[in-house]
Amino acid sequence: MIKISGIQRTFILGDSAVHALENINLHIDPGEYLSVMGSSGSGKSTLLNMLGLLDRPDEGRYFLNGVDTQSLDENERARLRRDQIGFVFQSYHLIPRLSARENVEMPLMLAGIPAKKRRASVDDILEKLGIAHRAHHLPNQLSGGERQRVAIGRSIIMQPTIILADEPTGNLDSRSGAEVTDILESLNRDGITLLIVTHDNSMGERARRRVRMIDGTIASDQTDDQAA
Repeated sequence: MIKISGIQRTFILGDSAVHALENINLHIDPGEYLSVMGSSGSGKSTLLNMLGLLDRPDEGRYFLNGVDTQSLDENERARLRRDQIGFVFQSYHLIPRLSARENVEMPLMLAGIPAKKRRASVDDILEKLGIAHRAHHLPNQLSGGERQRVAIGRSIIMQPTIILADEPTGNLDSRSGAEVTDILESLNRDGITLLIVTHDNSMGERARRRVRMIDGTIASDQTDDQAA
């Protein structure tokens, strides 16, 4: 599924070089559920951006489903990202002028899927996520939990093989956060690889595999089949 080796990423801030990722090696099998934890500046978000093909490493190799992503141009990377990866962000990143339904439908429209087929797919997703009755509401008419469900719907509408979630419950109350976590974990049980980046230890500890980062390096990588 995912294999990265010798990944290095350095940013220049003023006169200083910040080593965001240093010699990262990671293998993720299909269907895994893992968390990446660490304090601010540990490199976890940089790693997520690298895995999501939103950034390129300075050195190293990244294979996604057998594809060497380093050899791809930007258009090829965008297609691979669209077809294989779903993103869920803390701040939802919904388009304010579009309804919940239209936000979920957007990736299908960009992919040129016919309207009739889009309608059926979106209906199924909205029903599955329990927000069919809110389909025609704008984001500012939805609760935080509902907005994150819309974001999840958008992330899975193209049937990705992996979901990358960056602090997906960070803006939610405890009840909504638990509901969103349950949805993400149910998608993992259906076979989607789930990677959650979080500084919340209680959420991170739920994953069956837990990676901890410090100063751009992987400090530990533990698997516990008894994790919740």
